[in-house]
Amino acid sequence: MFERMREDIQSVFHRDPAARNTLEVLICYPGLHAVWLHRLAHCLWGADWKLLARLVSHLGRWLTGIEIHPGAKIGRRFFIDHGMGIVIGETAEIGDDVTLYHGVTLGGTSWNKGKRHPTLADGVIVGAGAKILGPFTVGAGAKVGSNAVVTKEVPPGATVVGIPGRIILRGGETDDVQEAKRKAMAEKIGFDAYGVSEDMPDPVARAIGQLLDHLQAVDGRLEGMCKALTALGSDYCAKDLPSLRSEDFAAVQGEARGAAADPDAAKGS
Repeated sequence: MFERMREDIQSVFHRDPAARNTLEVLICYPGLHAVWLHRLAHCLWGADWKLLARLVSHLGRWLTGIEIHPGAKIGRRFFIDHGMGIVIGETAEIGDDVTLYHGVTLGGTSWNKGKRHPTLADGVIVGAGAKILGPFTVGAGAKVGSNAVVTKEVPPGATVVGIPGRIILRGGETDDVQEAKRKAMAEKIGFDAYGVSEDMPDPVARAIGQLLDHLQAVDGRLEGMCKALTALGSDYCAKDLPSLRSEDFAAVQGEARGAAADPDAAKGS
């Protein structure tokens, strides 16, 4: 038991640069208190002391603002940063070295008995305000961006953002080109545990902005070709194409270009 407690304390120092000394961690980190109270509640739950387990869980919720059902299974070195507003359901399963930020929900989408909450594999990081809903698995080393709503399985090493959650970085690929693209995207977007920044826009808006940039380039090339044909005496390009007003697309283009231009992701403290 004491070995597990030492691991928990060390995990705080490894993942929170604001932690200064052991005494501060022991008395000022509600996430640590919530995990320890959950372990007691989970033991009581397993011993069929259901009501007492729920009372301990309720006490932990009252003291820390973190609600963990005593039936949830939690691995080693689980770290909750800040923690206020976290909800973890009865059939949730959490692996080793998982990190949750405040406002996270590991919830269900069904009132039926049985497995109805998510499973987080080892090393998963879930950003502030994210909601992971349903009986599926978030793969090892995956990252869920802040305020994302995830309702489908996430492969290992992937990064998910948005509502509904979309995979913007996928792990496990061996192709050199894909690896280079993923690295470049990671440098541009980063991972923000506290909020969706300008560097992590909606993937659909980014794609539309890129398509518009491509269309503008194609349009310019067509105009050059038409001028060359006209100079040769051809009237093939006599008819004008329907015009596209740039102001109609300014917002989308501005978002996509602004995200690509600023490589520094906004990080939480």
